[in-house]
Amino acid sequence: MLGRNFLICGLTGWCMEILFTSVGCFFRKDPRLIGQTSVWMFPIYGMAVCIRPVYRLIRRLPTLVRGAIYSVGIFSFEYLSGSFLKKKGLCPWDYSDAAANIDGVIRLDYAPFWMAAGLLFERILTRRDARTGVS
Repeated sequence: MLGRNFLICGLTGWCMEILFTSVGCFFRKDPRLIGQTSVWMFPIYGMAVCIRPVYRLIRRLPTLVRGAIYSVGIFSFEYLSGSFLKKKGLCPWDYSDAAANIDGVIRLDYAPFWMAAGLLFERILTRRDARTGVS
């Protein structure tokens, strides 16, 4: 189940990133709507499997609080993985030009997006529990 969920999270993250970067093209008036990602992002998004055990601990909290917790977790992992990849010259993103960046590897203004992504991963990872009544 863990391996399957890792694959699902990795693929979901890739798709979200491609759609997100395509929207960026739309706002830059690029009608090609080219979305992009990197192979390095698959295991990073795959680590969203960590949301399921966290959810079991916080499931009674309000949705916005859970989303905020996921956002902090995602920021933390993005910072760690981005810093590691940056040291190796492999980081596929660089937020250095953004006003709300930290070391060019996280953007604080992305908090609402990470909150939404965390809640989406929560939904994906717990849908079977909801169907079977497992807590």
